[in-house]
Amino acid sequence: QKQSKCINIDPYANAFYNDPTKKGEWFSDHTNMKPGIHERKWEIDSLCYPIRLAYHYWKETNDSSPFNEEWLEAQHKIYQTFVEQQRKDSLGPYKFERTTSRGSDTLQVDGYGYPVNPVGLICSSFRPSDDSTIFSFLIPSNLFAIVSLRQSAEILKKVKNEHELAAKMEALANEVEAAVNKYGIIDHPTLGRIYAFEVDGFSSHLMMDDANIPSLLALPYLGAVDINNEVYQRTRNFVLSDKNPFFFKGTAAEGIGGPHIGRDMIWPMSIIMRAQTSTNDDEIRNCIKTLVNTHGGTGFMHESFHKNDPKKFTRHWFAWTNTLFGELIWKIYKEKPSLLQ
Repeated sequence: QKQSKCINIDPYANAFYNDPTKKGEWFSDHTNMKPGIHERKWEIDSLCYPIRLAYHYWKETNDSSPFNEEWLEAQHKIYQTFVEQQRKDSLGPYKFERTTSRGSDTLQVDGYGYPVNPVGLICSSFRPSDDSTIFSFLIPSNLFAIVSLRQSAEILKKVKNEHELAAKMEALANEVEAAVNKYGIIDHPTLGRIYAFEVDGFSSHLMMDDANIPSLLALPYLGAVDINNEVYQRTRNFVLSDKNPFFFKGTAAEGIGGPHIGRDMIWPMSIIMRAQTSTNDDEIRNCIKTLVNTHGGTGFMHESFHKNDPKKFTRHWFAWTNTLFGELIWKIYKEKPSLLQ
């Protein structure tokens, strides 16, 4: 309900304050800022995660009490925002610029990002790392959106009897899925058909992966593709190799990082996702050993650490990765406890 309330304040914002009157450090950003909003970087995943939480809570508990009118209003806003960001008829209501020396903290070309061909995919101005996209059709986030739209549709039909909105959600999911299959999979010169990280619908594409989730590596974890899908497995081989410009290998560890922190900094999140998406016991065990050996003597997961020196890290406390680590260990304890010995 709290997340629904935030979506209804502004579906384009990615962070809020508890105090609805507060004007924070980014209030001077050149976008439609309102009091109570911390930051207004439009990310597809900001609208997917609230659906993911609601859906799995509902499936685990069969409790439908959270799905009130505020939740329903948020689903309408999610659908509206996704359609707006397909940019079929116009650029839409969202634009963003920031006065900054960091290029990835603002959007080019008048605050809308580089042009896209409206082929049915959804624009995500920023990645889950809070870095701006280069090509706005961020493929991992579009695949996450497909899952979320279908989960929302199921709740809308079975709990709220809202068949009209549910049908719209399902139709949009099908459209985005077809567009991903047509424009989001490219022919790699040595690996074959794999997912691109970002595309523009004009045939330009960016080949990399970023540790932040949704990522290409994490797609099975999000329920977006089957773990044995051939395109995913080839993509996985790509992102876990030196063909991925943000895969770093040093004396302490190997793993995926991203532009947000920069060169040679591995994110434990990527090692956790490698284990989450592996069916190989040795690979899973090696990931656990790496995580145990790279907390820099603190007992906690960090945002990132240097490939040669785990004591050189960012964020002493990073709740997202600590939670993912706990989730991984619990999963292994239930499914393959011998790997923890």
